[in-house]
Amino acid sequence: MKTVFTTGEAAKICKVSQQTIIRCFDSGQLKGFRVPGSRFRRIPRDQLYNFMRENGIPTDALESGKRKALIVDDDVDLVELLVDAFERDGRFELRTANNGFDAGMLVKEFHPDIVVLDIMLPDINGKEVCQRVRMDKTMEDVKILCISGMIEQDKVADLMACGANEFMQKPFSVEALVDKACSMLDMESVNS
Repeated sequence: MKTVFTTGEAAKICKVSQQTIIRCFDSGQLKGFRVPGSRFRRIPRDQLYNFMRENGIPTDALESGKRKALIVDDDVDLVELLVDAFERDGRFELRTANNGFDAGMLVKEFHPDIVVLDIMLPDINGKEVCQRVRMDKTMEDVKILCISGMIEQDKVADLMACGANEFMQKPFSVEALVDKACSMLDMESVNS
């Protein structure tokens, strides 16, 4: 469980902008410390918890300590396999969508840490989902892992340009995908 948070992590947990957290930190409303020799601010868990309680912010995001993953694919069997794999890891709270429209709604509502996104969706393509996520400044920290079985290499570069962080070619082992997601979120892999 995390004991110290960056201003970006605290902002995400509190569902406010990073600037709001920085202002509260600098004004003394939110207690913490600066990393010696830098301008980086750090907020201990107990201070963040107190701040959230004092300001009526639900503390469930802080208490669960789980990372949020959104799995978007129209292949129901694959979604089931991925959900099982992420649940076995035990450190994720999961949501799923099987089209781009639902994915867009869930990204806003759920604010996942990572989106596992099939780029061949029945309604809008994954590239468009990437662009929409990247256009929303509150979603800057959301990692996007695109997956597809039918794509040429030049299209991968295109996806990256639209905001994807990583790409995996289908077929892949679900364990490899969970490992990749963990490394994208700076989490230790449980399979290694």
